[in-house]
Amino acid sequence: MAINHETEHPVGAFGWAARDTSGVLSPFNFSRRATGEYDVQFKVLYCGVCHSDLHMAKNEWGVTLYPVVPGHEIVGVVTEVGSKVNKVKPGDNVGVGVLVGSCRECDQCTNDLENYCAKQILTYGAQYTDGSITYGGYSDIMVAHEHFIIRWPENFPLDIGAPLLCAGITTYSPLKYFGLDKPGMSVGVVGLGGLGHVAVKFAKAFGTKVTVISTSIGKKKEAIELLGADEFLVSRDPEQMQAAIGTLDGIIDTVSATHPLPPLLALLKPHGKLIVVGAPEKPLELPAFSMIAGRKTIAGSGIGGLKETQEMIDFAAKNNILPEVEVVPIDYVNTAMERLLKSDVKYRFVIDVAKSMKSE
Repeated sequence: MAINHETEHPVGAFGWAARDTSGVLSPFNFSRRATGEYDVQFKVLYCGVCHSDLHMAKNEWGVTLYPVVPGHEIVGVVTEVGSKVNKVKPGDNVGVGVLVGSCRECDQCTNDLENYCAKQILTYGAQYTDGSITYGGYSDIMVAHEHFIIRWPENFPLDIGAPLLCAGITTYSPLKYFGLDKPGMSVGVVGLGGLGHVAVKFAKAFGTKVTVISTSIGKKKEAIELLGADEFLVSRDPEQMQAAIGTLDGIIDTVSATHPLPPLLALLKPHGKLIVVGAPEKPLELPAFSMIAGRKTIAGSGIGGLKETQEMIDFAAKNNILPEVEVVPIDYVNTAMERLLKSDVKYRFVIDVAKSMKSE
């Protein structure tokens, strides 16, 4: 028997959903659970548009459960809290990122690494503990357990700051974990999109020397003048790449399209680290010799735990680190997805949910 999404839970909700692999989003009536004793309900004000939303809407990773309401860079204002909630109160500004659940008991969870819990529950397109499917922030209200709520810093912009809940932590976490946050280090950032431009800002805030590596010379001026990068390499220019061999301590690779890794490994000093945070739909080739020569590391990193995400937001507020965004209404979202596919955005779309989402 088919699930009635509007009556599955007691709280009426409205959003935009994709129903098939076309990825086209359209209005969708559904429902949220009642606010439990540890739950926080909030009115969604803004939601960032992540490249993951595009992959999931089109089922490019093969895991999408339709209908899917994307969005995991969600900010809003608390409207109701459960009786045992201590973290926030009605009227507080809050955020929800990529996760809304985990087992809370495993080694990863007890070490504040819920993002690596085998039973993690994604903010959308996943099965929640009650068996229902999670829906994301392209919607008017959210309900989440207080553990997965991020307290929003006072006077920190909600609209511009929203993408930090995915793009921010996705780049902040590897810079910290792999020791690429020390003043004077040389850090490369591959790709200057939603992830890459935030990686540049965090790396600069840590006091490192930042080199942007891009296929497009057209991004050089903004990389240096707007984002504060120190150097710019055109990856398609053999002379530039040759001159930069062995100059970087580490690289954050944010590219979500298939691309060769050996030219990037060549840029690393011995013992350097290439950290992959972009998620191409096709496997990347592993260049063994390029790794062996120089004892270089290729690693991955996925978002961060809740403690680190709060730390990241607080660090961003203290250091005035804000993404570059284009705020759009919800009925522009399909055009935004088309533009995102062509990298035609500087550098992150944010949906103005509160002003443009009207239930039908």
